[in-house]
Amino acid sequence: MKYQAYLKKEAMVTFNLTPVIWFATIFPIIIGMLLRLPKLIIQMIERKSWTFDWVTVISIGIPALYIALLQYFPYSSLGMYIPFARNFIIIDNYVLTMTGGIVFGYVLLASIKK
Repeated sequence: MKYQAYLKKEAMVTFNLTPVIWFATIFPIIIGMLLRLPKLIIQMIERKSWTFDWVTVISIGIPALYIALLQYFPYSSLGMYIPFARNFIIIDNYVLTMTGGIVFGYVLLASIKK
């Protein structure tokens, strides 16, 4: 979390929020993937054919990715057209987006099955 504090300091000096927003968006997704990684490694040892569970990715992963990206949308050019993006900057709820990112990262690797 020291890196995030460093990025926030730099954003205050340079008025460039993009690195802070991207770090806050990508970091939870990586954490979710790391939580699922040990189980994926155990599955990789088995000798079976690989499948990808599209239903799980579409039903759980895509909404979780939308929630994870909610803090980025107000700063993008598409922000005015995406539902709830304008209102999210008022709420400022990082727990919601962090949870969505962790769920998306976990579901992404959990969908790879043997």
